[in-house]
Amino acid sequence: MTTYYTVGVMTKPHGLRGEMRVYPRTDFAEERFAPGSRLYVRPEGGTPITEVEVRSGRKHQNMWIVGFKGLNSIHDVEHWRGLELCVSEEQLLPLPEGTYYIHQLVGLDVWTDAGERLGTLVEVLTPGANDVYVIRRPQRQPDVLLPAIPDCILAVDLAAKKMTVHLLPGLLDDDSESEG
Repeated sequence: MTTYYTVGVMTKPHGLRGEMRVYPRTDFAEERFAPGSRLYVRPEGGTPITEVEVRSGRKHQNMWIVGFKGLNSIHDVEHWRGLELCVSEEQLLPLPEGTYYIHQLVGLDVWTDAGERLGTLVEVLTPGANDVYVIRRPQRQPDVLLPAIPDCILAVDLAAKKMTVHLLPGLLDDDSESEG
């Protein structure tokens, strides 16, 4: 079974010529929304309902205006509001060494450099300067938020489904309680 990954969400039509406003959910928007690019349309997290070829794509503020080959009227695309544009696993672009797709990180077991299991990486937040990894701890302990910086993230082993981290002072709630 093929796995698909969302690269954008269509918010509403733009103009009358079959273009859609797309909120990008990819670091590779220039490639994904370039003329000739092949994408799939699907409901959120669902199975693709059709394949489309990009006719035109241009950045507009924090969105992209994307037109599709053979769809030249607002009536051709207006029913796609809220649907996702996605790519198949085979279409994923190679990443530089030491960088990972979010779906590769979610589910990794997280261990400290002291050999203690911290928990499971359950989410990646992208607030700005650097990503933040949300680590779900066992026994209903509060989640740990780890900055995705080299001082903190020491190693990622996808084959072993393991991440090794260094806990900087103050990252665990326990740290502040023991100081006071």
